Amino acid sequence: APVLGSCLTDAALRPEDVDEVILSNGIGGGGNPARLAALAAGLPERVAGLSIDRQCCGGLDAILIGQALIISGQADVVFAGGAESHSKRPIRMWPGSPPEPYERPPFTPWPDRDPEMSEAADALAEERAISRDAQNAWAVESHAKARASAHVLASEIVQIGNEAKVDPFARNLTTRLCARAKTICGTITAANTAVAADGAAFCLIVSEKIAKDRGLHGIEILAGATVGAAPERPGFAPVAAIETVLSQCGLRATELDQAEIMEAYAAQAIACVDAVGIPPEIVNPQGGALARGHPIGASGAVLAVRLFTDLGRAPGTGLAAIAGAGGLGTALVLRRSAA
Repeated sequence: APVLGSCLTDAALRPEDVDEVILSNGIGGGGNPARLAALAAGLPERVAGLSIDRQCCGGLDAILIGQALIISGQADVVFAGGAESHSKRPIRMWPGSPPEPYERPPFTPWPDRDPEMSEAADALAEERAISRDAQNAWAVESHAKARASAHVLASEIVQIGNEAKVDPFARNLTTRLCARAKTICGTITAANTAVAADGAAFCLIVSEKIAKDRGLHGIEILAGATVGAAPERPGFAPVAAIETVLSQCGLRATELDQAEIMEAYAAQAIACVDAVGIPPEIVNPQGGALARGHPIGASGAVLAVRLFTDLGRAPGTGLAAIAGAGGLGTALVLRRSAA
């Protein structure tokens, strides 16, 4: 709710202007949290709220659904994003005698094609010849970039209560610390894996009419796509989604000005960047999820918020892409044209 309120303030819009709230949530207890957030934010009771679950991809998918509502004429102002609380996730139980708690549901109907995420990341690293040292180096750089950009990132963070308006997780990670990190699976360690996190992120999407009438930021959604791929290699699924949206825009990867690629695992990010041919120097310039954590339902929206901030400072074209459990990939292209 505080994030929704901050978005409205930044856009100089009123609660009564909002038509819908679309919220991605991956591990919560159901109950339509979008509706709860809308009411808690003081939006009109007519705003019903729509909650979706496409796991990690959901934060970007919420934006694509919001865009579709606006294009169809069903809405002019839509909040789209996600929220997740690992620290307050419900205890879920499989039926049985007695019932057994579980951390994750099945993501495919075939157990042999439904690996744990860390196992899948390690298998991807092996297939793509991505060493543990390469993964650690990516993680070290992610933290360093986030620390160096703290002043920029603070502008994206909503202060809640007495909490500092900074993300305290990014730290002075070194190769020596990486070498001591606990091994999770093969080359996958606690250092090159994003930690579970609590967080929320939203974008405010408006029709061209509203943008023109209210003089809002000229950043537009050029293209977006969600693509299913091999369930056993979820970390590589964004490649097909990225290639789809670049084709839709008539762009080559080398023509992008910025790319926000999800770092659930360093191996996943490296594999996608290499496969698509994205110049590494434009990827996650202020650090990625390795340096801030992974609130599943919100993480895709965080990528879009990052692009919005940086495109707001300079015209250009940016890509956001994320992988999801079950072999899903979502990609989004945003553009701010020169005045």
